[in-house]
Amino acid sequence: MKNTALFYATSACDTMMKKYEGAKLPPEGHFYYHQGVFLSGVYKTFQVGKDKKLFEYMKSWVDAVVDDAGVIDVFDKGQLDYCQPGILLFPLLEEQDSMESGEQKYKIAIEKIAQTISEYPVNRVGGFWHNVGCVEQMWLDGLYMAGPFCTMYGKKFDNKDFTELAIRQIFLMREHTKDAETGLWYHAWDPLKKLPWANQKTGLSPEFWGRSVGWVPVAILDMLDNISGTHEKYFEICELVVELISAVCKYQSEDGRWFQVVNKGGQDGNWLENSCSCLFVAAIYKAVRKGILDSQYIEKAKKGYDGIIADLKWEDENLLIGGVCVGTGVGDYEHYCNRPTSTNDLHGVGAFLIMCAEIEEYNQG
Repeated sequence: MKNTALFYATSACDTMMKKYEGAKLPPEGHFYYHQGVFLSGVYKTFQVGKDKKLFEYMKSWVDAVVDDAGVIDVFDKGQLDYCQPGILLFPLLEEQDSMESGEQKYKIAIEKIAQTISEYPVNRVGGFWHNVGCVEQMWLDGLYMAGPFCTMYGKKFDNKDFTELAIRQIFLMREHTKDAETGLWYHAWDPLKKLPWANQKTGLSPEFWGRSVGWVPVAILDMLDNISGTHEKYFEICELVVELISAVCKYQSEDGRWFQVVNKGGQDGNWLENSCSCLFVAAIYKAVRKGILDSQYIEKAKKGYDGIIADLKWEDENLLIGGVCVGTGVGDYEHYCNRPTSTNDLHGVGAFLIMCAEIEEYNQG
């Protein structure tokens, strides 16, 4: 196992579990995407490695923020970011059902998130607002925050409306953010064209931020896991994924990773960013595994993985994943380039785990 993707994923999980008890993952007490992204990576690592302690760690966080009555501790209905961890409730519900437990907390919490999404504000074209403070705005991140939950809910409870809602968001996002020249998707779109960053003709933000672009194929591929292959839009969604990954690969750096501002690798101030690189590698491996993307792309994914692994550091037995943008609003080139980096923050480690798990699943055949 030494130096395999599963080894690195397990090392990252062990490092983070030593640092944080599950119940105390930051922001403590909040049902938030920082924990959700990280723990989705932990769960995927459990799926490929079968180490039960990882499942129990994920469960310990959920049980700390969802009480026995299914009430979520701190849950902001005005932000899609608070819906994303809902995907963790489904495997817990599956386990509960298999044990024939009478406990209903996970199903109740799932239904509350579903209700939040069904009542969530949409803009003039039907796209989710990024949050209630971002009136009418659509950000790429939103596809990951709500899309997989919607399709999981749709499949689990045979609710076609939720599946169709998720599919509609995919095509709306492409229609309003895709750049015809590069094939990349802009970080955000403001239909009102009022924000300082919004192009006065198109309403688009000016740059392609790496991690936001990375969420798109990762989210859509997860959605496809729960969308029937006979759905009339299935193959069109697959083609969309191929188009975006093909565009992204044109901007891969010499060391295999991708830049914070994806298409401007040669410009002053830009830098190689590990979380978006992890997401792109994960998406390539999964798209090839699902038969959506040509297998020749695996060489690009391997190069990306090698570049990420080469940038890792060790502190005794602790694995350090640095070069990760701390998170950002929407802005110009300097805005993205000037964002601080972090080491072992939750969404950085989460992206790394998602990548490693996809590689391991691909290798397991």
